[in-house]
Amino acid sequence: MLILMVVDLDLRGRTALVTGAGSGIGRACARRLAGAGAHVLVVDRDERSATEVAGAINGRAITADLADLDRIAELPARVDVLVNNAGLQVVAPLHEFPDDKFALIQRVMVEAPYRLVKLVLPHMYAAGWGRIVNISSVHGLLASPFKAAYVTAKHGLEGLSKVTAIEGAGRGVTANCINPAFVRTPLVDQQIADQARINGIPEADVVAKVLLERAAIKRLIEPEHVAELLAYLCTPPAEFITGSSITIDGGWTAH
Repeated sequence: MLILMVVDLDLRGRTALVTGAGSGIGRACARRLAGAGAHVLVVDRDERSATEVAGAINGRAITADLADLDRIAELPARVDVLVNNAGLQVVAPLHEFPDDKFALIQRVMVEAPYRLVKLVLPHMYAAGWGRIVNISSVHGLLASPFKAAYVTAKHGLEGLSKVTAIEGAGRGVTANCINPAFVRTPLVDQQIADQARINGIPEADVVAKVLLERAAIKRLIEPEHVAELLAYLCTPPAEFITGSSITIDGGWTAH
């Protein structure tokens, strides 16, 4: 599916940092921000993927595993657009959920974004302009079974985003969540086998019977759909959109 860049966005002279930018939504966001003229810091735990994406958009690759919270302090702080996208998924019944995986998901998807926001805010405040966009999920607004850690983390990210928005108001800094349903990414592909096992259905049926069951539009979202919404949130007309959770879910939350 060809998705055109339709938002008129000029980020020349701005620096953007995107986490989990080596693939999926993060890669699409990095490409979109670079297309608007931003210098993009492509942060990913996979050095090869980060280098490939950065090379394609004339950005800078930074290899960092956000589970190592001390590494965050070493990242560049002079950032005008921060996209907190990095994440992972573990699917298991709550009574069997691995404790170490629960803690890891909170570390990568809540505490790392908190530390990144804390890192970049002084520069944004000094400049009088900044955009923080947190890639949340419909699971930041509601729950599904077998995703205790992910749902908990996304709800935490929503709270962080709202506090950031309130504190940044009047300083030119906005903070918002984008809340997609299932997007065509490696993260979604990786959970199909687990979903099939837990739900007792063939893997071929997972997309229709699990991933898209609640959606009114029966297609996976493309990463570029999310990236274009990100672009709009960085435009001047979006300056009053802050503290919001914006769904892009094919009608998932309309039920």
